[in-house]
Amino acid sequence: MSERKDRAVGKAGATAPATQSQPGEIDRFLGAAKQLAPLATGQAGRLVFALDATMSRQPTWDLACSLQARMFDVTSQSGGLAVQLVYFRGIGECRASGWVGEPARLTGLMRKIACEGGQTQIARVLRHVRDEAKTVPVRAFVYVGDAMEEDVDALAALAGELGLRGIRGFVFQEGHDPAASGAFATIARLTGGAHARFDVNAPASLLDLLRGAAAYAAGGREAMLRLAGSIPAVKGLIASMDGGRR
Repeated sequence: MSERKDRAVGKAGATAPATQSQPGEIDRFLGAAKQLAPLATGQAGRLVFALDATMSRQPTWDLACSLQARMFDVTSQSGGLAVQLVYFRGIGECRASGWVGEPARLTGLMRKIACEGGQTQIARVLRHVRDEAKTVPVRAFVYVGDAMEEDVDALAALAGELGLRGIRGFVFQEGHDPAASGAFATIARLTGGAHARFDVNAPASLLDLLRGAAAYAAGGREAMLRLAGSIPAVKGLIASMDGGRR
């Protein structure tokens, strides 16, 4: 199986200036990713793990970094998990890693990235998931954020495409921003996924949600059902998915 190397995601909008990052920072990110060992062949489920890395997200980024390895704990019985990290930040910067099958390697990548001010680029994330699924089987994506500064109709159209491809979106929101809430719920509904809120001051709330999404990516609904008996938040995700079916 060939491994896609880390790369910029799509293109910024027509009005977005060229990417501006700290000198050498992207080179370090790419260099680290190129050293990742290819995934072993097998039936590991694939999950795109996308995060808003604009400046307000630093506490959540740090939290996600500390928790992401534990997503893998619940997937061993379902064939394992391969994760691709996607993030956006700054002025028009949106990047994706290669597919990572080891938690420590994903942690290493995330620790090299610092949040920067900028606007949301959720549409680029959704387009990336769509395009990635044309070459490798992607069962689900997670998006973690707190804001939405884009055309919600455009996001809905992209989410609808993903839903038609059977790619479920798990959209996890910090806070209660109404614009974000409406857009995130729409993305979840149109993909057949789930929208849920978490509290950055209660790490277990995000961990349980990530575990539910990882279980689905690795083993589908049956894997989620097995997990729901011990994690109430996963039961909530299943209820959200059932309520959002078209």
